Amino acid sequence: MTKYDVIVIGGGAAGLSGALALVRFRRSVLVIDDGTPRNAPAEAVHNYLTRDGASPSEIYAIGRQEVIGYGGEVAEGTVIAARRDDDGFTVELADGTTYRSRRLLVTTGLTDVLPDVPGLAERWGKDVVHCPYCHGWEVQDQAIGVLATSPMAMHQVQLFRQLSDDVTLFLHTAPEPTEEQWEELAARGIAVVQGKVEQIAVEGDRITGVRLEGGTVIPRQALAVQTTVRARAGFLADLGLETTVIETNGVEVGTAVKVDAMGATEVPGVFAAGNVTNPMAQVMPSAAAGLMAAGGLNFDLITEETRLAVAARSS
Repeated sequence: MTKYDVIVIGGGAAGLSGALALVRFRRSVLVIDDGTPRNAPAEAVHNYLTRDGASPSEIYAIGRQEVIGYGGEVAEGTVIAARRDDDGFTVELADGTTYRSRRLLVTTGLTDVLPDVPGLAERWGKDVVHCPYCHGWEVQDQAIGVLATSPMAMHQVQLFRQLSDDVTLFLHTAPEPTEEQWEELAARGIAVVQGKVEQIAVEGDRITGVRLEGGTVIPRQALAVQTTVRARAGFLADLGLETTVIETNGVEVGTAVKVDAMGATEVPGVFAAGNVTNPMAQVMPSAAAGLMAAGGLNFDLITEETRLAVAARSS
């Protein structure tokens, strides 16, 4: 069985960026990807300098070819377990295939858990969006709704107000705004609808409104939601690597793998980067984090190789 210097688990921006840096440093690298990136439903990637408007699949296809062009390998499959062996790691795929490596770079991203409202999932990544920086330009000047499930919606609704004069906050399951927040909403001309949302009204391939319990429909053309994010890291359990809860202003927003500034996890030899470590990272910072982690990982290998060389010379 071939033993690689590094197995990269996840072939998105962070993984391919890290793999590219490593193969250019003459490391043997295998990228394993299951073909389900977080941004697959989106038509285009934005805020990525020189690639704004490109589809996620286009960017990743180019990235794979760049990695392969320097001698890296790419395999399709879903990693279900990673275990430490005598001098490295063994990675197991869902089909039973196993691979071995000296180090691991985990860039599996995360899963967005949508609020339990019928109609949201079908329009996710289209006219149901979450990030005003990623999708705001595409819904500008439309009738935008913001579905609130936590106090974080107060931040989100103000961002979308910059993009449209017609913004409505649906309180849904979020707590009542404070007196100061009510004043801010009124000052910015943001309408507020109390009561739970029952479902999203859709005609053809477009959102037409938000249906409240009781049947009232508020016309809307786009809807912003807050998702709960879950790091895709369950396969690391055998290594003793667990995810940590991420909070913003005291509100739980999801889970992530904890790393240091160079992408090293608490488990020696395992590095991580991208959305699996930072739920807020867009494509460009994820790619940068992959590059940074590759640097840390490569020097970790060099440190080991130097130690072994010194020991061999002394023996």
